[in-house]
Amino acid sequence: MANTAAELARRKAREEEGAGSRANAVPFNQQDFERLRSECLRTGSLFCDPTFPAGWDSLGYNQLGRYSSKTIGVEWKRPAELCSDPRFIVDGAKRTDICQGELGDCWLLAAIASLTLDPAILNRVVPPGQSFSSQYAGIFHFQLWQYGEWVDVVVDDRLPTRDGKLMFVHSAEGGEFWSALLEKAYAKVNSSYEVLIGGSSIEGFEDFTGGISESYDLKEAPPFLFNIMRKALKLGSLLGCSIDISSSYETEAVTHQKLVKGHAYSITAARQVHHFGSPVELLRIRNPWGQVEWTGAWSDNSREWDGLEPEEKKRLDHAADDGEFWMSYTDFLRQFSRLDICNLTPDTLSSEEFSRWNYGEFEGVWRVGSTAGGCRNYPATFCSNLQFFIRLEDVDDEPHDGKDGCTVLIGLMQKDARRERRFGRDLNTIGFAIYQYKGRSKVHLGPDVLLRRAAAARSQNFINLREVCERFKLPPGEYAIIPSTFQPHRKGSFILRVFTEKQAHTRSHVSISFQPDVGRDHVDPHFKRLFAQISGNDSEISAFELQHVLDKVISQRSDVKSDGFSLQTCRSIISLLDLDGSGKLGLLEFHHVWTKIQKYLVFKSHDSDGSGSMSSHEMRAALAEAGFQLNSAVIQEIVGRYADSSFAIDFDCFVGCLIRLELLFKMFRTLDKKNQGKIQLDLQQVNWSDWFWASNPSIQTCSGLLLVP
Repeated sequence: MANTAAELARRKAREEEGAGSRANAVPFNQQDFERLRSECLRTGSLFCDPTFPAGWDSLGYNQLGRYSSKTIGVEWKRPAELCSDPRFIVDGAKRTDICQGELGDCWLLAAIASLTLDPAILNRVVPPGQSFSSQYAGIFHFQLWQYGEWVDVVVDDRLPTRDGKLMFVHSAEGGEFWSALLEKAYAKVNSSYEVLIGGSSIEGFEDFTGGISESYDLKEAPPFLFNIMRKALKLGSLLGCSIDISSSYETEAVTHQKLVKGHAYSITAARQVHHFGSPVELLRIRNPWGQVEWTGAWSDNSREWDGLEPEEKKRLDHAADDGEFWMSYTDFLRQFSRLDICNLTPDTLSSEEFSRWNYGEFEGVWRVGSTAGGCRNYPATFCSNLQFFIRLEDVDDEPHDGKDGCTVLIGLMQKDARRERRFGRDLNTIGFAIYQYKGRSKVHLGPDVLLRRAAAARSQNFINLREVCERFKLPPGEYAIIPSTFQPHRKGSFILRVFTEKQAHTRSHVSISFQPDVGRDHVDPHFKRLFAQISGNDSEISAFELQHVLDKVISQRSDVKSDGFSLQTCRSIISLLDLDGSGKLGLLEFHHVWTKIQKYLVFKSHDSDGSGSMSSHEMRAALAEAGFQLNSAVIQEIVGRYADSSFAIDFDCFVGCLIRLELLFKMFRTLDKKNQGKIQLDLQQVNWSDWFWASNPSIQTCSGLLLVP
């Protein structure tokens, strides 16, 4: 259970040191490129990557597996074995460097091709200065965005070939290898080449930029899409468009007005001009081929340009024969099928000419029995989902639809979807809901909000894609985002990203708080007589005696289920309430125990089916009613420790959990002498706390969460 605390410590270190940021990529598989290359140059050897070897596992597991007909005759060869003068990049990266081979990853190749349109982004993904001559050691590296952090991926240059030719992506000339090596790096982070079969170019584009992508079907273009595009360009977003094809025969077919089907275009500007005094919306579009340009209205030499004022005409610079052309927005909607907008994180943009999105990012896990609550169709479990909070204060400048509000882009992305394919695991069907709330700071929202009020907004569909992304216009206020799978009890990990035009305040989960029971009720004579009968001659109750008493009391109740209190739980109770250090409970101390047991019978109100045990999804509400407000990470660990195989929790486990939580907070308050909400331990305290947690393994993670500020 301590792994959660370790993960929080890792995240904190990453934040403080900037590890995983765009400027400080994390070595993938802990392989440092400079160190590995220096070692190879020192020994005069060529690098062989032990983490992605030239073998069957790197190719695939089924279609490209060891016994597949598609892998007969495969040989791994270095570029020097394929041509006399291998080059990494020749005269800059071009679209013709990217020709598809036998792998069905055209979606990835389209994303790689888009890199050639923006040298700054290309140089980020493909670090310059690599070659097959200067300091060549058979090792290359690339930088990719992977679920919230940038990673630096090293590969050796052994590539799969058949009959002396590259099997997968290759350059048209055959002697340029940057694209083949980049494809290999992408295959490595996803576990094999085979898992790259099938996908959307948006996925690759996000992994090359760290951005968040929106996709629009232009046959159903939303109102004010032109204004959205214009604002996106001001924010430095990357815009691409394409024309759908009905069959593979139409791929790169040229229409009579010189548009290429199934081909990726980029949009570089959006302007409103006055044509003979009437406003016209124009888009500037670029064909990466260079020479094939639109010949319809507003093309380079069309008569529409004669209707502009000379100054405006000159400002648009429309006559260059460079593959870039203007087109009216109405023609754009008629001619093109799809628009993709990749919105970039603030650290991606180096130019000061762009405004910047504000960006927030969260990580989470859907865990069966605790946080995998499913969508609102499942009210019994929906409220147990993780919650992430944003506060929107300032409305947009120049709203795209003319209405005041706060633009929010929300993207929910499943982690490691491709890596899981070889294990037969499919994508979860995912989506999210957004609830507005007031006056609930640092409190997990419950059924009174999530089940009795309508959501302020939600994702359009629950769908089995890697990412669901939606754009919203919300009024200023406080909101909780509830990401979930469609059905409950579906495990998975995810990243939730939030882009806002204006500064927004974000926080994840709720903070840990605790309201201790410090009341001292009057001990009546009847209780005194009961205590005297139980305690015997020494007037104190040991752990063994306490165990006997609690088991006898609970066995006489039909409304709660218990396998009996463990001796460890009874010792924990005594540790918590033994005020005089005797190791036993006196009258007043035992009265405290009795009061707590009565208080913890709130358990019954959460046993919805009267079975004597409660569903693990109800644990948060039961803990809150008992006086504890815990964050989702702690709830997950509690469920993992105390729930049975059917995710039910009986009464003795419930009481044991609460007692140990109280012990934890008691220890924390003792060490937090300045009441700062955090503690620092010296070596002696660390040794003592290690022993304490080893004696109480169920609270290791809880304590870790507290110890990590």
